[in-house]
Amino acid sequence: MKKTYGYFMPPVNLMGAGSVEEIGDQIKKLKGTKALIVTDEVLVEIGIVEQVTDQIEEAGVETVVFDGVQPNPTVGNVEAGLDLLEAEDCDVVVSVGGGSPHDCAKGIALVATNGGVINDYEGVDQSTKPMMPLIAVNTTAGTASEMTRFCIITDEERHIKMAIVDWRVTPNVAINDPLLMMKKPPALTAATGMDALTHAVEAYVSTEATPVTDSAALMAIELIAKNLRNAVANGDNFEARDNMAYAEFLAGMAFNNASLGYVHAMAHQLGGYYDLPHGVCNAILLPHVERFNLIANPQRLADIAEAMGENIDGLSVREAADKALDAIVTLSEDIGIPQSLSDLEGTEVKKEDFEVLAENAMKDACSLTNPRTATKEEVIGIFDAAF
Repeated sequence: MKKTYGYFMPPVNLMGAGSVEEIGDQIKKLKGTKALIVTDEVLVEIGIVEQVTDQIEEAGVETVVFDGVQPNPTVGNVEAGLDLLEAEDCDVVVSVGGGSPHDCAKGIALVATNGGVINDYEGVDQSTKPMMPLIAVNTTAGTASEMTRFCIITDEERHIKMAIVDWRVTPNVAINDPLLMMKKPPALTAATGMDALTHAVEAYVSTEATPVTDSAALMAIELIAKNLRNAVANGDNFEARDNMAYAEFLAGMAFNNASLGYVHAMAHQLGGYYDLPHGVCNAILLPHVERFNLIANPQRLADIAEAMGENIDGLSVREAADKALDAIVTLSEDIGIPQSLSDLEGTEVKKEDFEVLAENAMKDACSLTNPRTATKEEVIGIFDAAF
């Protein structure tokens, strides 16, 4: 049966050392005169935001900083940022950070032109108007939110993460300057790196995968396997940081078009329910979900094993697929990621919550492209295996 595929990414993508210096010119090209900078308090404190605002102000554009973004951005964060944007009469939005500032900025920019509240846009392509111009300056090698049509916002009342998948929330400009990533601590580098690996793996096994997305996913997996350990061990290793910046972007290219699977559908529930870090949840769930998926297409996992540098010569497809699962676990262990949900600190994940988590995961948009369809009981079983 004939099926067509789309391909989505920002019209302008700037990469490499010093690329952030072009932000002033990019804002002018978008006719911006006053920028709302959407970020978090930590990035303000360590001086990353000032590096960006200095470049913008040198171009003659005013800036207003909103640093109220939480690690899992909420409906309240979006509303607070929108209030400041309207009060200051800003006409362009600039996100500085990782996935949280980017997603919050997308929510602000979308509601600014479409009206209503961000909850109105949960689901796929619910908007009707272009969002306010958005430039995303990325500082972590993980989420790829700076270049995707995905926006994840936590609904505090329902305790869930809303997945907003809309081509209109794709930023106008994405900037990936590895020099802005050099100060990231090892734990954050590890978690965001495993997030990028999850994006690439889920995109490669997705039911919507194409040769175009496959090429990006496999190169991302190869780069992550070769560079993530070095980036965690030595944050000043520019080559590792630069390669991880390319890897997360390639992984974004892959999943932005092939979508994801149960790892993200389930991780969204853990993040929304317990306010847990997204990358860590992905890392813990990834081998368990892919073990469940293995029978759907073992060749795909065998390909992943090879991309991760595993020697699969002489192995059966099934044996090679198992190598991929082992390689994922080994990488995760090497960089200090907790290996089970029960090992997570700060919040106690409870087995009695698995039923509602599973129900919500099956409603998540990311579940639609998982290569193997699960029952609620099977999703509960995956949670239990990861516990």
